Amino acid sequence: MMKCIYYVAPTPEDSKRVADDLCITGMDDLLLNVIGKKESGLSQQKIGSSSYIETLELACTALLGASLGLWVALSIVGLLMLFEPFGSQPPFEIYIAIIAVTTLFGIWEGGLFGVARENFKLTEFHDELEAGKHLILIYTPGIREREVKKAMQERHPSVRLAAEDAHFINPLCRLKRVTCT
Repeated sequence: MMKCIYYVAPTPEDSKRVADDLCITGMDDLLLNVIGKKESGLSQQKIGSSSYIETLELACTALLGASLGLWVALSIVGLLMLFEPFGSQPPFEIYIAIIAVTTLFGIWEGGLFGVARENFKLTEFHDELEAGKHLILIYTPGIREREVKKAMQERHPSVRLAAEDAHFINPLCRLKRVTCT
């Protein structure tokens, strides 16, 4: 099972050192993405930046839109079958088309709503990102979690462990903030 470990780096240079170090140490089964206010600075330093799925509320709202669209579609089909407004039952393909079109419309609407919103897991780090810091997301298999945390603590003391998550994209998993003392 993959875990997502969140670190906050104070500077882009710290993010670059972490990315280079994890690559050099042979942790090639890790996936590292960095989220910053200015994506151009990340690409100039050849740091793997995040995708829309990580920065926007796209996945969650598209899934919600699909669910609502499917519910509306099944309601329409149920009413059509119950009341038969056109006299006789239309072909089964019509029902399938209604379900498909309405569900796809729900996904589209949910996606449009999600593109306008920041990912709910990133709202916890909004002020730090606005201040110019970088959020490093390290996806690691659960069995390598200790190794990654130990390497980060020993080699990158300026980069702070901020949170853990069972998986970043899953909207049902809540972020577990880590408080440093």
